[in-house]
Amino acid sequence: MSLVKLNIKGISYSQTQNGAYALILNEVEGERKLPIVIGAFEAQSIAIALEKEIKPPRPLTHDLFKSFADRFEIVVKQVIIHKLVDGVFYSSIICERDKIEEIIDARTSDAIALALRFNAPIFTYKNILDKAGIFLKFSPKEEGEEEKESIIVDEILSGESAPKASDTSYKTYSLQELYTMLDGAVANEDYEKAAKIRDEISKRENN
Repeated sequence: MSLVKLNIKGISYSQTQNGAYALILNEVEGERKLPIVIGAFEAQSIAIALEKEIKPPRPLTHDLFKSFADRFEIVVKQVIIHKLVDGVFYSSIICERDKIEEIIDARTSDAIALALRFNAPIFTYKNILDKAGIFLKFSPKEEGEEEKESIIVDEILSGESAPKASDTSYKTYSLQELYTMLDGAVANEDYEKAAKIRDEISKRENN
């Protein structure tokens, strides 16, 4: 299976899930985005790593791990998002010490927070991006803006004006209707809904 390199597009606050954030990953050589729901603490840790000028008065958990690893000469070489099961992403941290490589299982949010601190690349497999990746459309204004490394928090996961659909509600729609709904969700920048619809499409196409 071929690996696809990813970078971080930004983080958006979800108003439909209290305290949840969506981490948006972007394939380096393509247009697809991979949205991953993460918690508030992990979002803060990733944001601080992205915003180089922010220095917390005391080290966060991921900063402590980085200091610990540095002291014992452990290097994080790369992070691989290697599995997707029922909408949950699973990741591995590839480490090296004394030229010996080790693979450590980790939550995707923790793995990415550490990858940023070690300047390690982030990858996923092509089949995972085929299943969960979506195309996001941006306005001309946004396309003309200068890219920033700082965190992007623009509450794009709003959807509060519409009732939140349950996962089971999508089972009653045809594939064609789901694709139409997916296009609509992406156009409205409702990435959380788009991810759920994409999951339902993937389940049917893989059966």
